[in-house]
Amino acid sequence: MTAADFQIEDSGPELTLRLTGDWTATELGRISRRLDEELHDRKVDAVDLTELGRFDTAGALAIVQAANCVMPKSAWTQRPEAGRTYAMVEKLERESAEPPKLSPGWVRGFAKVGRGVGDIAAEATLSMAFLGRLIVAVGAALRHPGRIRWAAWFSQGERSGLDAIPIVAVTNFFIGAVIAFLGANLLTQFGAGVFTVQLVAVATLRELAVLITAILLAGRSSSSFAAEIGSMRMNQEVDAMQVMGVNPFQALVIPRLAAMVLMLPLLTFIGMIAGLLGGLLVTWSQLSYGPSFFVQRISEDPLMGQHLMVGMIKAPVFAIVIAAIGCRQGMAVAGDVESLGRRVTAAVVQAIFAIILLDAIFAMIFLELDI
Repeated sequence: MTAADFQIEDSGPELTLRLTGDWTATELGRISRRLDEELHDRKVDAVDLTELGRFDTAGALAIVQAANCVMPKSAWTQRPEAGRTYAMVEKLERESAEPPKLSPGWVRGFAKVGRGVGDIAAEATLSMAFLGRLIVAVGAALRHPGRIRWAAWFSQGERSGLDAIPIVAVTNFFIGAVIAFLGANLLTQFGAGVFTVQLVAVATLRELAVLITAILLAGRSSSSFAAEIGSMRMNQEVDAMQVMGVNPFQALVIPRLAAMVLMLPLLTFIGMIAGLLGGLLVTWSQLSYGPSFFVQRISEDPLMGQHLMVGMIKAPVFAIVIAAIGCRQGMAVAGDVESLGRRVTAAVVQAIFAIILLDAIFAMIFLELDI
């Protein structure tokens, strides 16, 4: 193998280009730049190929791009196979389209915003279509209870509910402890440390327990639903179910939705107990209020039952949102891994956003109802 090289003979009336060595991708080096510098604004009249070795498309492209070099048609008579390669590359290079002109930055910015709005509208339309199919599937399941896949219900309930008890309990325990620390630190400065108990109880029962539990399940179960159904979509298992006459919504979506609706209230109640326990331990250690005093303060407050009801009312709604978004994103997965990753991420982000938005809406509703 010999490195590509060239010589230019300009002694007579004609300019002759002599090609030597192997003009291949592995032997070109920086020959194209040298050839471009030597042939700048000069016309090649003849080509000597007696010492030319191997010749491929990379070598042909180097010659074509060198100062827009135009080789005479009679130059390749000594090597007709090299001439065919050169002619093919020259034709493709001459006919290739020019790179598109970039629009101004503000135009690209508006275009990006427009595409984003279009994507949001398309996502909203597809979500409404999914919701309609889900409602139809739920109605069919209620009309024909014998077709319900109870085994899938219990399996999903265990995986999305019971298996999440440790993380839900531990997280809410520390949240309750943090609220108690803050309350004890602030309220004792005003001589109102006893109200730390009410602070922990109201925050845990009304807002934090259900919110933290729902967010944990949004990250845990919603992503799991999207990944499981999405992988089945990638492997065409969902299409196979449809061919066999099995409704994917009945087999995949309804069990996950039902399991989440049943398990999230239970997990929310466990989170409430764990949060109160965390607050109890902090008030006991920091303020010397014993467990009996803590329980008595809560039980004597007539509004604690109302706060408990508010927190439990939110749980089924959050459960429906988490399950529906996870299954919706899973059903939208295309046939590649990149689509699966995007949909799993979208399931988590959309579920958490929807939970916080619904919590704000609930807060305004209960405020208007004076609850």
